[in-house]
Amino acid sequence: MSDRKERADAARNREAVLVAADALFARSHSPRSVSMDDVAAAAGVGKGTLFRRFGDRNGLIQALYESRIQPVREAVESGPAPLGPSTPPHERVPALLDAVLGFKLENRHLALALEEGGSGSPYGAGHYAWWHGRLKETLERIPSGPAPDFTAHALLAATRADLIEHLACELHTAPDRMRQDLTDYATRVLGGHEKG
Repeated sequence: MSDRKERADAARNREAVLVAADALFARSHSPRSVSMDDVAAAAGVGKGTLFRRFGDRNGLIQALYESRIQPVREAVESGPAPLGPSTPPHERVPALLDAVLGFKLENRHLALALEEGGSGSPYGAGHYAWWHGRLKETLERIPSGPAPDFTAHALLAATRADLIEHLACELHTAPDRMRQDLTDYATRVLGGHEKG
């Protein structure tokens, strides 16, 4: 078998795994209930293939998350207002938070699985560090604004997947209400500082 054939098979297997995992997480009542065995069976691949490709369950979840979040990241890095880097900071901070919250609302079980998975501090995770960095650099553009590093952490705390799950399932808060409340919160945090 040629290397090209093997690479094509590997690409197809990877896509099949991501599609299967995506469907399983979307249907699950709890992200903890989705196992590597479930994903392998749904994708029609061997469990060994799954572990070789993604390392472990958390690696699979991260790969799925990255494939989903890429269009949002592109909009944040180089897109137009309100997410793009040229947007004034008082407009961009709420827009960034809305993007995080919107993504997590659309991918609730995946986001919850990602934040629950692995070990150690969630603050060291690549996805968290990326969002924190974008918020911090935007906050740094506000003259005499709130402490950028801490404020970025505090604002992101309002988008934690476990909080979103609590608001949605326990308090039955509508997604539009969550988004408006988060925008209002961010606006109040920034409101006492001169717009730059």
